[in-house]
Amino acid sequence: MTQTDTVGRILDAAEVLFAERGFTETSLRTITSTAGVNLAAVNYHFGSKKELIQAVFERFLTPFTRSLVEELDRREAMDEPLSAERLLDSLYRVAMANLEREGRNPQRFMRLLGLAYTQSQGHLRRFIVSRYGDSYQRFAGLLSKALPGLDPVTFYWRLYFMLGATIFTLSSFDAIEAILKEDFGAESSLQETLERLVPAAAAMLHADL
Repeated sequence: MTQTDTVGRILDAAEVLFAERGFTETSLRTITSTAGVNLAAVNYHFGSKKELIQAVFERFLTPFTRSLVEELDRREAMDEPLSAERLLDSLYRVAMANLEREGRNPQRFMRLLGLAYTQSQGHLRRFIVSRYGDSYQRFAGLLSKALPGLDPVTFYWRLYFMLGATIFTLSSFDAIEAILKEDFGAESSLQETLERLVPAAAAMLHADL
């Protein structure tokens, strides 16, 4: 087994187990047992459990951030007003395209994002801010510019209300879709759900509350 194979197997196992059980509830021994490697391999390739958690996020966030920056460059080069709807559409499309290209499960990654906020993982927030903060600030700045008149605190809360709704909807998509089918006899693909989510999420930002 090559080093690349070992790292990939550890990251795959960690991603699945963290999403299913949470960060604090998942031990390194459980991860290594699932990956079929010894504990020394985690220490050698990652150094610690915290760094392994960061690596799980980095595997998605690095290509996603690169693609989002390219999309924002393209949008701005078109010299047209960047509405909240257009920015959110770009965010969702880029995220889903990268997850598909990398072979990542969208619902699983959204569960990981939700856990990053609900479990005490201060190191993860610091890692994300230090590595991807400039790109986040650029997107948030463009979104704020598209919502003139909102004070910073109100914008902050509405942004997190929107992110919470997004994470819940995508991480629970199978369950929500099953309820839709049972109660209304209708079905919805993930793409159709995102198309419905864009105007709803934008409305949360625009709402005169």
